[in-house]
Formats: sequence, structure tokens, C-alpha cells
Amino acid sequence: MLDLTYETPKPKVISGATGDWELVIGMEVHAQVSSKSKLFSGASTRFGAEPNSNVSFIDAGMPGMLPVINEFCVAQAVRTGLGLKAGINLVSAFDRKNYFYPDLPQGYQISQLYHPIVGEGEVLVDMGPGVARLVRIERIHLEQDAGKSIHDMDPAMSFVDLNRTGVALMEIVSRPDIRGPEEAAAYVVKLRQIMRYLGTCDGNMQNGNLRADVNVSVCRPGDYERYQATQDFSHLGTRCEIKNMNSMRFIQAAIEFEARRQIALLEDGGKVDQETRLYDPDKGETRSMRSKEEAHDYRYFPCPDLLPLEIEQDWVDDIAASLPELPDEKKARFVADFGMTEYDAAVLTAEVEAADYFEAVAAGRDGKLAANWVINELYGRLKKDDRAITDSPVSAAQLGGILDLIASDAISGKIAKDLFEIVYVEGGDPAEIVEARGMKQVTDTGAIETVVDEIIAANPAQVEKAKANPKLAGWFVGQVMKATGGKANPQAVNEIVAKKLG
Repeated sequence: MLDLTYETPKPKVISGATGDWELVIGMEVHAQVSSKSKLFSGASTRFGAEPNSNVSFIDAGMPGMLPVINEFCVAQAVRTGLGLKAGINLVSAFDRKNYFYPDLPQGYQISQLYHPIVGEGEVLVDMGPGVARLVRIERIHLEQDAGKSIHDMDPAMSFVDLNRTGVALMEIVSRPDIRGPEEAAAYVVKLRQIMRYLGTCDGNMQNGNLRADVNVSVCRPGDYERYQATQDFSHLGTRCEIKNMNSMRFIQAAIEFEARRQIALLEDGGKVDQETRLYDPDKGETRSMRSKEEAHDYRYFPCPDLLPLEIEQDWVDDIAASLPELPDEKKARFVADFGMTEYDAAVLTAEVEAADYFEAVAAGRDGKLAANWVINELYGRLKKDDRAITDSPVSAAQLGGILDLIASDAISGKIAKDLFEIVYVEGGDPAEIVEARGMKQVTDTGAIETVVDEIIAANPAQVEKAKANPKLAGWFVGQVMKATGGKANPQAVNEIVAKKLG
């Protein structure tokens, strides 16, 4: 079972000229649904295709073309909602959000304003061992993505690529529960982690598959608690939305700048205008994009081409039964079953591929030893080469084979590290490499004793020093290991040296 005992982190506090201020943050995360086809057409969603090659008639806004809902995309939204412990609405509906933009051929976006498919849920955002923020999810709705306008290919013209038009998005809307820049980034990381475990979004921010709109406001200490007691948003101050953030680092920097901008305005006697802003990473600042729209500005109305979406509870139950073990549950199990620290468990469960790799290595073996090798040796080597675990030259079976050789005393820890490097660079079966290259550990105490006797006989002065100061016995151990090429069993060497030196 998951242990939900945790300490809530304190909110970020910024000292102003007139006193302290606290941050209040809500987020709208747009996650591209992992699906081979779009939300209302059969066009491909493949990234990197030739511009305007993944476009159907309906994506292009051709007259008379009717949308047909993609059942798989609906299932992915339901799966995401269940993974976020949210309620699933058996009846939802699509609306038209009307606005003009060159890369929106239909002149509207099909979305869900009034009746979303997923209701309230929650996310536990890890901020360190034993420290977490519970962020409430207000809703998740399905909607179409727009296309892409390209302005840097010609000095006089702009180009439009409609490949993304109609791609299915899940918009995950949080409550204003996030209290600092680090928490905001950690919240997006946790959402990404959960969706990658579920297989509902690949979380690739570089490709635009995960983007965040960040709502930032500032208030005085105590105002947030008044909001919680009354649910009166006026206690939280006027918020500004920062659009289309696709980097954890930029999310934090944008929030930090925007909060200080608002504080400076308020302390100078001005007021914060509710508006949409953009973050300029080159200048490290936000700038105004447009005044904040309200729902009526988009003239929302029910989409006349789509009936209300009705799903069966049995279908939802079947999806729930097929959910994989999620990160929080897996982390708790790793701590309980393998006796590792919460920190190590968090590292190993950060990516589903890493967790699967570790479990394959640890199967039937010492879990702590397996964790140590995966985190320290494998991760360290992969980081050096800037490689992901999915691109590891050492398979879980190969690393497991190295651990088996350690457990059987066939090799020492030092030899194991040399063996790991050979397998990493050259590949091969660890046991066969040890046999072929004569890397087996010397466990014959008679042979080790002979080497110890030779070293003691050759160093009488060092013997006298070691008898006066037992800590110097380590010198003899080192000499024996050097003489045996590191193959002597270290425990046996220590015992024999101690015995010989009295």
C-alpha cells in the first residue's frame, strides 16, 4: 500500500519593499494523446512528416466534412483520468470555440467547455523524501490541436503546416494549489511521469507533445488560507497566464520573473491586469500578448456535428482493470520489497523503462545490490555518454549476470567494475568473459597465504609498524591485491593478514 504520510512544503515567499508576498499558481497542461490517428479523422499523427502531408479533408476545413470521434483517443483520456484518481463522466459533450487564426482552417476548435470527459482528481507532487504537495485536478477535457505557423523561413512570407491540426489533446486543468516555481516544474514532471506509465502521452516537450499554460498571481501571507476557507478567488490576487511553456527550466524562470513583476506593480500603487503573456527566454522576462479572454469572447456553443458522447461504466471498469502499476505505488513497493531508500526508489521509478530495467536485474537477486549497480554504475556510465537507459549497451540480463558472479564469489567488486566496462564497450556474456580472460577471483586461502607470507618476509620494518599500529595492516592488504592483480578475495586477504600480524 502507498504511504500517504508526507510533509507539505512551505509556499515560496518573496520579500518586497512593503512586506512578504506568496505565490499562487494554477496550470493548464496540454498533453498530446498517444494515438496513431487524429481526434476526428484518420490522418496520421507521425511527427516529422513532410509539411501538410498528414491532413485529411476535415483537418483542412473543407466544406461538408463531418468529424468522426476516435474511440481510442477517448479511451486514452479515460485512462489518464483514472491514473489521476479522477471521476469519469459517462456523458460529455463537445463545443465549438470560435476564433480566427491562419493555422486553424475550420475557424473554430472543437473542445469541451461545459461537459468535460474527466472530472476532479489529484496528483501527489514529490518535492523530496517525505515532502509532497497534493495538487487538485479540476478537469480534463479533449480538444483538437491547431496547426503551426512558421515565420522564420522567408523575410516576407509566413508558412502554415497543418500536420498538427486535429491532433487529439488532453487539457489537464489544475486548481490554484501550486505555491512555487519548483513545485510547478515538479507538477509537470509528475504528470508526464504518470502519463508515460499509462502510455497516454509520450511527454516529449521538444516536439510540442506536452505544453503548459501557467497562471501566476501573488498574495499576502494568510490570504491563501482565507481562499481555502471561503473559495473566494479574490483573496488570491489577479492572475496572469503565461502561454505555451515547453521547458521545466523556463517554467521556473517565467514564474519567478512574473511574480516579481506583479509585486513591483502592486507595491508602486498600480494594479495587475488580467492578461495572457509570453515568456522570452533570451531576455528572461514575460511580455504582454493580449488581454485575458473569457469564455464568451470565443462564442462557445455545442458542436452541431457531434452528438453528446455517452460511454458505459463497464467499459470504464475494463480500462481501470487494465491500468499498470503507477509511479507512487511502484515506489512504495520498491521501498518495501527491496529495502531501499525512498530516494533510490524515486530515482528508479522516474521513468517506466528504468523501473522495468531494474526489476529485470533485481529478479531473484539482492535488491539493494541491484539498485546500487543500476543507479551508480549504469546511470553514471550512461550519463557520461549522454545516453538514455533505453539505449543502454548493457542489457538487464548482462548486468544481472555480473551480479550473479559477485554473489557466487567468482569475482570481487573491483573485478566486477572492470567486467562491467568490458561488457559496456564490447558486449558479450559476463560469465564467458570472466572465464576467457582469467578474471576469476582467487578464493584458495592457501594460495593467498603464500602471497601474504612473501610480502611479510620482504617488509620486516613495515611489519613492526603494523604491530604497533594495527591500522597500517591495510598496506599489506593493498600489496596482496596488487600482487594478485586484484583477483584475491578481499575478505580472505584481510583475515589472513590480520592473523599473520597477530
